[in-house]
Amino acid sequence: MPYELIFTASYEKIERRFLKRHPDLIDRYHKTLALLEEDPFHPSLRLHELHGRLAGLHSASISLQFRITLELELREHEIILVNVGSHDEVY
Repeated sequence: MPYELIFTASYEKIERRFLKRHPDLIDRYHKTLALLEEDPFHPSLRLHELHGRLAGLHSASISLQFRITLELELREHEIILVNVGSHDEVY
C-alpha cells in the first residue's frame, strides 16, 4: 500500500527555497519523494529515526549531503514532510 505525502505550508516554503538554491537536485529530490511514497523503507533512502531535540522524526537521504526530515505515521500510511536541506541545516 503506498504512503501519502503530506506537504504542510511551512514545508512547501522550505522546499521552494531549497529547490531554488539547488536546481541541480530537482530530479533527484522528486525521485526521493516518489520512492518515499512507494516504499519509505527502501535501503537507498537510508531512513532512520532521529534522537535528541528531533526525537519523533525520521530522516531520509536525497544524497550524501542532503536530507528530508519527516514524521512517519505507519497506522495511517502518511508521511508528513517537515524539512529539507543539507545535513547541517536539517539537524
